[in-house]
Order: sequence, then structure tokens, then C-alpha cells
Amino acid sequence: MTAKEQVDANVIAGVDRAHGRSYIQKFVFLSIHLVSLALCGWVVFGGALEMFGKGWAIKEPVRASIVFGVTALYVFRHGITLFYLLQRKVVWSEALSLSFFLLPMEVGFCVLATGVFRGEALSLWWLDYVALGFVLVGSFFNSWSELQRKWWKKDPAHKGKCYTGGLFAYSMHVNYFGDTLLFTGWALLTSVWWTLGLPLFMAISFIFFHIPGLDTYLEERYGDEFKEYASKTKKFVPFVY
Repeated sequence: MTAKEQVDANVIAGVDRAHGRSYIQKFVFLSIHLVSLALCGWVVFGGALEMFGKGWAIKEPVRASIVFGVTALYVFRHGITLFYLLQRKVVWSEALSLSFFLLPMEVGFCVLATGVFRGEALSLWWLDYVALGFVLVGSFFNSWSELQRKWWKKDPAHKGKCYTGGLFAYSMHVNYFGDTLLFTGWALLTSVWWTLGLPLFMAISFIFFHIPGLDTYLEERYGDEFKEYASKTKKFVPFVY
């Protein structure tokens, strides 16, 4: 196999699965994410919007603070993922494209959550508490499942085996489901309904693009062990699909 063929073989559903440290790419990725968090803080706590006039004064400081907190939680988890959980390399195209997707999204969510585009301020209601639950449960599903898998794989006796335990016993891609749940809650907290298009796009992307490609890779790597796991485990949503 040529070097190019090897690289192509490692790229599954648009993601390079080859192992590698990629410290520079990861550092730049996280640094841009921290810049995004700083901009969100400026919007919510630093009066950034008031530069555009009194009409841009924050109407819903509590909602905006909650959305900022969700952003901070996501950045924290992202750092752990990059430098502890993630064994595969991160290429420049992935780091930069995701960075410049996340930055306007996160800042935009914080701007929308301030209520500057609403005629009247909205009080928190029951759906906001459901949304916050989605954020926390989704974060748990994603991070805890990845931690369980990493700790299991550290045992030399498990080398070359397919991990099917922990939260992955309920969904083959419970980490993807967790992220979708998180982003659904994040969008709901803005109280701007069209933002739900983002988690919908994520779910469609996972179900029809990332999951099929990853399943093909895992079947080639683990063979019958993976086929048996796939035959009795839900693919995305635990107990449902």
C-alpha cells in the first residue's frame, strides 16, 4: 500500500482515524475555542452589544449567563477530549473548519440569549429547565462514555478487542447522541426556535454520514465481534434507534 493509499484508508467519514499526537493542531484548536469563550464573556458580561446603541442593552441577563455557562462547559470538555481522550491525530483542516464553525455559533447563541432581538424579555419557563437537563445529560453521555472506553482500552488484555460495555452497551454511538442532545438543549436555551436547525443538522449528519462510515471501519477492524455487537445494540438513540 502506498503512503497515499494508507492516508486514504485512515480517513473514515471525513475524519482521519490514524493515531497521532498533533499537539500543535490541538493547541491552536483549543486556543481559538478559548477566544470564542472570551468573546462570549464580552457579549454577556462586558457590554459588547451596547457599543451598537442603547437598543442593544441586554434584556435577559439570566438566560444569557446560562448560555455562557453552557459554552464554558463545552470548552472545558473540549480541552479534555483533545488532550486526554483523543488518540487519533487532528489535521489542520479539521481543527480550522470546526473552529470557525464553533466560534460564530457560540457567540451567536450568546447574542440571541441576551434577548436584544425580542420585543419583550422572556422569563425562564419549564422548557428552559428541560433544555438545561438535555445539556447536562448530553454532556454526561458523551464524556462519560468516552472515559469508560479509554480506561477499558488501557488494559493490555483488551488490545484488539471491540469495546461494548458501559454506556456503549445501550447505543453504539452514544457519544454522538450525547452531543446531539447537548446541542439541542443549548439551542433551546436561546429561545430562538430556528436555532434547532443546528442539532437537527448534526443528527442527520451523524445518522447518514459519520455513523455508516465509522461502522464500516469498525466492522473491518473487529469483524464478527463487531457484527454481533451491532446486531443487538441500538445504533444512535438508546432503546429507540
